[in-house]
Amino acid sequence: MKATGIVRRIDDLGRVVIPKEIRRTMRIREGDPLEIYTDADGEVIFKKYSPIGELSAQTKQFAEVLHRNTNLPVIIADRDRVIACAGMPKKEVLERRLSAAVEELLEKRSPYVAAIDNERFSPADGVSRYCGAVYPIIGAGDVSGAVILMLNENGSVPTQTEIKLAQVAASFLGKQMEE
Repeated sequence: MKATGIVRRIDDLGRVVIPKEIRRTMRIREGDPLEIYTDADGEVIFKKYSPIGELSAQTKQFAEVLHRNTNLPVIIADRDRVIACAGMPKKEVLERRLSAAVEELLEKRSPYVAAIDNERFSPADGVSRYCGAVYPIIGAGDVSGAVILMLNENGSVPTQTEIKLAQVAASFLGKQMEE
């Protein structure tokens, strides 16, 4: 654990303000859930909670099934990082931070489908391939992540069937968030 040198007092309602610099660095936004841990030494640790990360076993299986049925690489991400992938080397994408373009789509709750004439972008930092379709995972009114179909190696855009599968996958995972 790294000390920041910042000290905050607890107010009369038991609240502590997390400084803006830390929120920016850790990508903690207003309304983000935080998990609270304690240990025997009296430490209190806040950790960003990822509802989609709680379904990691299902998301891995879902990515595999989607990849097998589309023959496209698939990424499933929470709001900050890649949590599952299929059809591409895991070490290249797992745990990578989402690109600014994908974060912006999630913030706006907007799907994206690649077209021949629109700008291409990577799903996560350091990933060399481009997104073919991005669908936000929305459960109980909150965006918790995205299902991302990658373009195949020849760069052809996804078909209507592949796009619909990505949309259904995002809807299904959003429904899982509600239960």
